[in-house]
Amino acid sequence: MIKLLCKFVFAMCITTSALAQDCQISFKGKITDFHDSTPIVGASLKIENSNKYAITDFDGLFEFKNLCEGKITLTIEHISCETKKVTINLNRDTFKDFTLEHHIEDLEEVVITSTHNVTSNTTQTTEIDNKTIEEYSGKSLGDALNNVAGVSSINTGNSIVKPVINGLHSSRIIVMTNGVRLQDQDWGIEHAPNIDINNADKITVVKGANSLEFGGDAIGGVIVLEPTKYVLKDSLFGKTIVGLQSNGRGGNLHSSITKTSKKGWFVNAKTTLKRFGDFNSPDYNLTNTGLSSTAFSIQSGLKKYESGFTVDYSFVNNNIGILKASHIGNLDDLVSAINNKEPLIIEDFSYDINAPKQKVNHHIIKASYYKRFKNLGKLDIQYDFQKNQRFEFDIRVGDDKDKAAIDLDLTTHSISSSFDFNNNLDQTYKVGIKAGYQNNFANPLTGVRRLIPDYDKIDAGIFAIGNFTLSDNTTANIGVRYDYNYIDAKKFYLKSRWTERGYDTEFNDLIIGDFTTQWLVNPKLTFHNVSASAGIVYQVNDKNAVLFNYGLSSRAPNASELFSDGLHHSASRIELGDLDLQQEVSNRVSATYTYQSNDTRISTEVFFNNIHNFIYLEPTGIEQTIRGAFPVWEYRATNASLYGIDFTWQQKINDAFTFNNKSSLTFGYETKTNRDLIDIPAPSFKNSLEYRNKKWHQLGVRLESELVLKQINYPDNNFSVYLPTQDIDALVDISSTPSGYHLLHLHTDAVFQLSKKTDLQISAGVTNLLNTRYRNNLNRLRYYADDLGRNYSLQLKINY
Repeated sequence: MIKLLCKFVFAMCITTSALAQDCQISFKGKITDFHDSTPIVGASLKIENSNKYAITDFDGLFEFKNLCEGKITLTIEHISCETKKVTINLNRDTFKDFTLEHHIEDLEEVVITSTHNVTSNTTQTTEIDNKTIEEYSGKSLGDALNNVAGVSSINTGNSIVKPVINGLHSSRIIVMTNGVRLQDQDWGIEHAPNIDINNADKITVVKGANSLEFGGDAIGGVIVLEPTKYVLKDSLFGKTIVGLQSNGRGGNLHSSITKTSKKGWFVNAKTTLKRFGDFNSPDYNLTNTGLSSTAFSIQSGLKKYESGFTVDYSFVNNNIGILKASHIGNLDDLVSAINNKEPLIIEDFSYDINAPKQKVNHHIIKASYYKRFKNLGKLDIQYDFQKNQRFEFDIRVGDDKDKAAIDLDLTTHSISSSFDFNNNLDQTYKVGIKAGYQNNFANPLTGVRRLIPDYDKIDAGIFAIGNFTLSDNTTANIGVRYDYNYIDAKKFYLKSRWTERGYDTEFNDLIIGDFTTQWLVNPKLTFHNVSASAGIVYQVNDKNAVLFNYGLSSRAPNASELFSDGLHHSASRIELGDLDLQQEVSNRVSATYTYQSNDTRISTEVFFNNIHNFIYLEPTGIEQTIRGAFPVWEYRATNASLYGIDFTWQQKINDAFTFNNKSSLTFGYETKTNRDLIDIPAPSFKNSLEYRNKKWHQLGVRLESELVLKQINYPDNNFSVYLPTQDIDALVDISSTPSGYHLLHLHTDAVFQLSKKTDLQISAGVTNLLNTRYRNNLNRLRYYADDLGRNYSLQLKINY
């Protein structure tokens, strides 16, 4: 009886408890797109540890009935969207709003594709893909960019390669690497960007001043290097590239490893090593032209759609030899070197890198954060720090033998923020600000007169950009930017040079100290720059489109243009700046026509660029120093116009063969005198025929033809010098351009699958197949030696 009574009491307790719990709660909600709040139809919802499911209707609505009080965990899924899990505490009937993000596939930027049948890009852009970048793994950024129509390079030898866009280079081109504007003393021709090209997964070339987000001084254009975008999943992968080259008898090694997680965490590490000895022309060794380079980078962070951050560090060290024959001891040797067909110094091959040489260390540290706001847009905040140490070694003796002749330390701090109002795809707006502080320290312990002085520089900028979809076929872009630049420099001038330049009548108020033979001056310069851009693209039909663009940009003169004063050892010349220089103002108009079908892609770009106060460096004479005789180059300014045409044609002949053509013509002259500008690229035509067999290890064979015509438009800067040893006046032909040339290159590659996750790509090639002897007009060392001869290369790449 007692036992029966206990069972009754227990049953009553259970029943009472069940009746006390409210399981009649209704949970409703709505799921919308994060960007524009449009309903997400067909999203599935599940309450974990139960058998309750729901599907959103055409209005994005869902409902669960008969839920008990307490916490529930809800899983929301939709195709092409990031799965979301949320925990909710239910104690009464509840309604909740949720958002999902479409097209979330990687850890980087999300590309939102318009439903309109029209391209939204209103700027002249060209992309270099990862396959091409890997092909140039052992070379420089400038070498890879030569594959873009309208982009050439200005070289100092074969290892210092600086990109030229439509005839403009150096400080007129902004280089963005992983979201950081490169600050590596890019002012001189012989200062190549200190970048490891292997860190980029994609390179975009923007021609003209149409990327106000990056800066208003990009008169020539912007080069954007973007890192790899990773898939949101748990994975560990990497690759290793090994390259060998006959010319220079060296090679390169690149390796990377990446770990990603489905939750958005990632870490990536890369390293690159390059080592080459003396390179050679077709007929002789180019003494002291070796290269040693080391690069390392590590990147980590958390990338979720709604927010995330990254922390990056990268380091590049380059040790580059300068052709020994380019450093001359007296006037006779200089005249002889320029007029002779072979360099005055030819020694046996060596891996030694001796003076003259340059050694550069470049560090970049970056921290960035972003957050997306529902129905509004995305906020980005970034801080970056850069330290560039540049050493240039001259041939010195005694205690100074191993001491650098130029020792510059450039430190830059930058902070920037932008907000992208992108919830309405038909009208997006982006506003941003940026501020930076830069310090240059020229080490006085070199024992050599400093070419560039100490200075502090402050930059600040603000911009606004709008993108508009005007119709199903037309999109437009407009932007404006203001930049403030302030330079506070302290520099010693020889009193003789000060008077010779005429500064004694114009800038005497800058003198703050008298040091016997020198004045110490303190220039404080302020520049206000306004830039703007506008573009419109009209999609005529599915195959044809036209684009028009206008860009106004202003660039303040850099420290080199203002203050240079002395022997620039890597360039083997004396350079003189001009304190009178004002900012360049560029007005560039361009038009592009594109045709694209299944088999044919054609792009024709024409441009006209009028530049007020165009700053250029030009030879003016010769100067004998205790170190030897060197040409004197002076910075000057004039009003100039540049115009030209870039043409790209890709034709699929059949499933196996493809033809490519890239041609460029650029002209430049002084507006008032019609005098040709110096350092304008010669007309170039690149054609290639490629065979690819996808069924047999993706075999590819490509034969390339590179035709560069003689540059016939150049200024006459020749001058005569008296040679006392011969008692004659000799002409120094520093102006005449070299003959045109034609080169053939051969490249082949194939892929072998080693396992399900591992493949091996083997590439082999020959550049300058016929071992043609030539000199390029834009190579600074063309006065002293021929360019590179035949080069055999082999590259192995393994993905794992």
